[in-house]
Amino acid sequence: MRNAAVTLRIDGVDAGTAFDRIHDFARYPEFTDVVRSVTVHEISQEEETSDWEVYFRNGILRWTEADRFDRATLVISFEQIDGDFAEFSGSWRISADGRDSLVAFSADFDFGIPSLAGILDPVAQRVFKETIARVVLGLFDWKGSVVDDDAVTLAIGASIPAPATAVLR
Repeated sequence: MRNAAVTLRIDGVDAGTAFDRIHDFARYPEFTDVVRSVTVHEISQEEETSDWEVYFRNGILRWTEADRFDRATLVISFEQIDGDFAEFSGSWRISADGRDSLVAFSADFDFGIPSLAGILDPVAQRVFKETIARVVLGLFDWKGSVVDDDAVTLAIGASIPAPATAVLR
């Protein structure tokens, strides 16, 4: 099983507001061409399912996940219930950092094809990190920075005008 994790700082946005924006999965296709579509099926304020289509390599990954929203702890957890991964689950953890918010995304995934894991997994890991960073910073009009992954910072900073410090504004 492989893990993709990235933490982003959102400047001047409180943690509750960050949680509410990240919760809005249906908007994700607006912020990156990699996310083809997200259809949300609300069950309650704390639970929904969502159908995802994401471009990957020369095809489209599809899955349905169960999403759980815990506003009290500012944690969103998800787990695939059907789809192209053999296993896929993870979480979003939002925390306050002074006037800013830290958004930590982590996902564990397995395509279930051991013979191709050495090729597919590193590509998927990079795509996850870059896509999550683009979506989250897009939700906040690029007022933030990547905290813990230089490779993602460089990949994003290369295509978006940014200061040399890689803070995306």
